[in-house]
Amino acid sequence: MADQEQAEIRLALARLRQEHADFDAAINAMESVGCDRLQVQRMKKKKLMIKDRLQDLEDQVIPDIIA
Repeated sequence: MADQEQAEIRLALARLRQEHADFDAAINAMESVGCDRLQVQRMKKKKLMIKDRLQDLEDQVIPDIIA
């Protein structure tokens, strides 16, 4: 993997981690004020999709080590 490509993936990882943290904070705030449960569930689903994307990108950066 080229250094440029790996740097772009790491930048995308940082952005997704921040977005994941933002969703987490928003969900916590929504739950504390008693927001609509359906809306909270949708936010949680989006947060999970971000986490899945994070895992995919991390797998690209960190090579598998066959033991």
